[in-house]
Amino acid sequence: MRAVRSVAVHKQASGFSDVASKKVAVRYVNDSCPLVLIDYADLVNEKVDFSDVLNVAYGPGGLGILAVKGIPRFVEDRKRLLPLAHKFANLSVSVKAKYEHPQSQYSFGWSHGKETFDGNPDWRKGSYYNNPLYDIPFEDKELITKFASFCHPNIWPTAEIPEFESAFKALGQTINSAGLLLARHIDQYCKLRCPSYSDNKLYQILKECRTPKARLLHYFPPDYPHPSSLTSDSAVHNKHTLKAGNIKDDSIPTEAELASWCGWHNDHGSLTGLCSAMYMNEKGEEVKNPDPKNGLYIRDRKGVVVRGSIPVDCLAFQLGESQQIHSGGYLSATPHCVHVSETPECAGISRQTFALFMEPMMFEKNERSRGC
Repeated sequence: MRAVRSVAVHKQASGFSDVASKKVAVRYVNDSCPLVLIDYADLVNEKVDFSDVLNVAYGPGGLGILAVKGIPRFVEDRKRLLPLAHKFANLSVSVKAKYEHPQSQYSFGWSHGKETFDGNPDWRKGSYYNNPLYDIPFEDKELITKFASFCHPNIWPTAEIPEFESAFKALGQTINSAGLLLARHIDQYCKLRCPSYSDNKLYQILKECRTPKARLLHYFPPDYPHPSSLTSDSAVHNKHTLKAGNIKDDSIPTEAELASWCGWHNDHGSLTGLCSAMYMNEKGEEVKNPDPKNGLYIRDRKGVVVRGSIPVDCLAFQLGESQQIHSGGYLSATPHCVHVSETPECAGISRQTFALFMEPMMFEKNERSRGC
């Protein structure tokens, strides 16, 4: 059963408008952040030439990420959903446990402390996973059991947060629609560089996928009390006192210091739609990021680490390893992590964000096109 609202943002069935062709110049979010920026008005135009933009953003020398501005409803959808991450994460442990699903390896519903971070249970962030496009992607019970992490029906906390489901689906579907438009341009870019690349390959993979996965994230405050990792003599830490950090005001933290909220990793799907984070205090009120060093960091293919600051009104798309393979290496995924400074200013401050993993189905062959 598909759970998709009406999306009236495309002029034609193909998803593109018929505005005359133009070549889009490369521009960035700002002078201090080399994050490539494009306008949604250009994204919907099939005849726009994004070759320079995509080469700088996703090519071998790029950051593997770009930002899209002006997506209809995106700002409203983000503002509606992200506070619910804080609201759910602050429910009682017993209530949250009702929405855990070990049969899917915690890939649906609530997951906290089930994944690992530096070899230990990850208590630094909690995630709520679901499929924003299909409540029941498959009816086949055998398939659901065998591939529960992909195919299981959604799990919603409707009793506690009635608005959770509609807000989750709305933002996920807005991101999915924009991602499909971007996929068309990526396909054109790959086809020009590799004639054997299948027409509309990425678009078809993502359009036909019944198992996209969205993740609503709550990064707990750095002073949050959490169960001790692998120690038997103390089950729970008390809130620990945050001290002035060892990172100078004018410096970028080392790579070891950076991976404090989320470790270094590549996304394994095709495209990841990622929202700008929302910071909240213990009362659930939105606040400014208390430390400009907090947030997303990206390492390019040359090993240079950059702070990936996504504007509030923009949606970022990171390239995943699947599309790197399908493109024959013309496009590249990049490692990234999330940092929090353990300073007094960050005490009690949590971080909320939302990601949509647009990826091939579990049976899709993950191989490059011949000749690429």
